[in-house]
Parts: sequence; structure tokens; C-alpha cells
Amino acid sequence: MKRGLEGPPPEERPTPAGRRNKQGIRIDPEVEATHEPRRTVISALVEHEPGVLSDVSGLFSRRQFNIESLTVGPTEEEDRARITIVVEEPDPGIDQVEKQLRKLVPVIAVRELEPDAMRRELALVKVAAADPAAVSAVADMYDATAVDSSPETATFEITGSRQKIEAAVETFSQFGIREISRTGTTALARGTDRTAAPEATAQPADEANYDETSQTADDD
Repeated sequence: MKRGLEGPPPEERPTPAGRRNKQGIRIDPEVEATHEPRRTVISALVEHEPGVLSDVSGLFSRRQFNIESLTVGPTEEEDRARITIVVEEPDPGIDQVEKQLRKLVPVIAVRELEPDAMRRELALVKVAAADPAAVSAVADMYDATAVDSSPETATFEITGSRQKIEAAVETFSQFGIREISRTGTTALARGTDRTAAPEATAQPADEANYDETSQTADDD
């Protein structure tokens, strides 16, 4: 009599928990459990080479993580770049984002930034300028800089927290907004605390917590 593989019958074998997404990747049940999402900033130090941004964005797409914004740019070292990612996910999902990023070969270091990290965004807002005096008054309220003007429109550059940008856009909307372009959030840790660094060169915990009384910065 022909026998199959040794072991329990199929109905008694353990079955991995969790469903699979559209790409066939099994989703951790803990990640799918009901948790309140929170908005946070993750900084990744990566090798400055072609294809890194594609690898990171592909990871988020495959894992179905929700990216609020993603920015990338050079650092103080020519061969390294910094990717700043704003995500809004439940805590298990945020942990998964960090773990999956660390698995990518070009990624050197990953860190979720503290709430007091410096977060800034830049926006270019083009508005109708039928009432130049009123438009200029709103620009002064938000420390906006005029970068272009014509008889019909004026374009302003605004830098600051996400809340400041959104408040400025809402106020400018009374004149009629023609176009908006926003960079998304970029961020750095405060003081001597390293934003994201290889473990061998990371700051000691007692040095990183240089000022426990520092005020919480504006949100991204």
C-alpha cells in the first residue's frame, strides 16, 4: 500500500493565521486587529543610488501601508540620502513599516521620530489677485513670500508645520486658489539627537535625551 508523507492528516495540521492580500502576502492578524491609527514620521537613511526610492515605494504598495507623504533628498554625506515618510497607521502597522524598511538592502538606518522633532513643509500657492492689498495682508499673516505676480495672480511660498500650511491655504481660498504644490514633510530630530544613524554611531540614550523639558513642536 502506497503511503504519503508522515505526519498528521491535513485536517489536523496547523494553519497559519491571517488572510492574504491581493498580492498573496499573508497579513499578520495583529496588524489587522482594531487599533486607533496615529500619525507619525519615520526617517530612513539610505544609500544614495538609483532605484532606492522605487524599492521603498514598492514596499509600501505591496504591504498596503498608507503613505501621507514621502520626501527624499541628499544628506551631509554624498553617498547617502534621507527619506522622510509620514504614515497614519495603527501601532502594529507602524512597527511593520519599520521592520520591513530595515530589510531593504540600501537602507542603512530607520527611526520613528519623537513628537518634538522639527517637522516642516513647503507649499507654493497661486491665488487670484483681484484685491492685491487683501492678498498681501493674508500673506503677511503666514509669513508667506511672494515669488511671482501678474495682473491676475500672485504666487506665494509658505514654509512651516502642516497645520500652518493648511490654515494658510484655507485663508487664501477666499480669493480663489488657482494652483497648489506641496513638498510633503521633511524632519530632523532636535539637538544632538541623531535623526537616523547606523547603530554603531548612534547617540547613547542619556545623551540623546538632552532636554526632557523641551516643548513639543508643531505637528507635521
